[in-house]
Amino acid sequence: MKKTATLFVFIFLSFNLLAQTKTLIKNIFIFNGIDNKIIKANLLVEGQLIRKIDSAEIKIDSKNTQVIDGAGKYLMPGLIDAHAHLLLESMPLSLLLTSDFGYINLYASSFAEKQLLRGFTTVRDMGGNTFALAKAINSGLVKGPRVFPSGASISQTGGHGDFGLPTDVPRNGDNSYLNKTGMTAIADGADQVLLRTREQLRQGASQIKLMAGGGIVSMYDPIDVSQYTEAEINAAVSAAENWGTYVTVHAYLPKSIKTAIAAGVKCIEHGQLIDEETAMLMAEKNIWWCIQPFLDDEDATPFPVGSANWKKQLEIIKGTDNAYRLAKKYKIKTAFGIDCLFDSVSSKNQGKILCKLQNWFTPFEILKMATHDNAELLRMSNKRNPYQLGNIGEITEGAYADLIIVDGNPIENIRLIEDPEKNFKVIMKDGIVYKNKLTLSKAN
Repeated sequence: MKKTATLFVFIFLSFNLLAQTKTLIKNIFIFNGIDNKIIKANLLVEGQLIRKIDSAEIKIDSKNTQVIDGAGKYLMPGLIDAHAHLLLESMPLSLLLTSDFGYINLYASSFAEKQLLRGFTTVRDMGGNTFALAKAINSGLVKGPRVFPSGASISQTGGHGDFGLPTDVPRNGDNSYLNKTGMTAIADGADQVLLRTREQLRQGASQIKLMAGGGIVSMYDPIDVSQYTEAEINAAVSAAENWGTYVTVHAYLPKSIKTAIAAGVKCIEHGQLIDEETAMLMAEKNIWWCIQPFLDDEDATPFPVGSANWKKQLEIIKGTDNAYRLAKKYKIKTAFGIDCLFDSVSSKNQGKILCKLQNWFTPFEILKMATHDNAELLRMSNKRNPYQLGNIGEITEGAYADLIIVDGNPIENIRLIEDPEKNFKVIMKDGIVYKNKLTLSKAN
């Protein structure tokens, strides 16, 4: 009994000391994620949060304070990927479909740590059974970004989330491996959509993801196919709204986007085949638009030339420039996400892909989109937001201490984020330093 009590006291004191840990970052230039300016200041982190930002010296009286000398480098908020797939991004599809789900999670946890060390401290996961991985990250079992999980992406039969075998017809339940492991969920009719949506909310989804149109990597649906009726989508919207959160949809076509908006959807993923009329509707209805810079370059998924996937990809690529131009023209709230699937090479180029937004935006606009603006989208989860203590994506007092020290001014040279291993000298998430290449000392 005495040993148990002693162990309890030790654990309590250990957590108490951890909670009191402070970090002072001094002699640093700060981009706060919000304003198009840089200020020179000192910053104090206490526990998980930024407690003080001051141009004057910050007095320290705690021996638990560690000090990082910024040496005149630049501090920015941790980056946010608003369209990630942690369990799907790096594992080849053939391996994913033939691997034990435990192995899939272990594989994904390794790549989640790599994502954090690229400076992406938060992701909005847009499809996949990431609940266990998110829990492991939050509890400190593995290293990785904050996760806003959607759970299984919900798809109609023959839709973008249907990875069953061609012989799985007629259906007798959801027998495909991705369905059985909760990576996708097949639902036909409003009642089934309602059920599958409630299941994801029950598991802890912070938002809901539906497939409203054809996709590139999927097996059965051409790009020109619209998916789900307004009534089916509205079933998911109603369930999500009852939980205080929202639905976003995978959609490329004007028809798919209009149907989703009519059903009450708050965000569109992709949308490269949009027309001007639909863009005007998105602006009028204050709809978020998470676009990816899909281009015909070395980062395009290398589908076999002439294959159906290759043809669909080329069609989407042709619409990328128009999508961004319409988003800017009508001042639509725009988010950034990489949407990497089954490709470990592309996933490691996250910062490089973000820099492709220079085709349409200034460096400041890009950095603001990948920090403050993406965080604004995340806050639409309201009380389903797993992280309620402070804001994410900004350097302000009371915000989460998700920080990157960059060897150079990223507003002047956005390409610094292309090489995080070289240029990111410090990476902090939740007040914990995961990488430090600068001088670290204890306060006197």
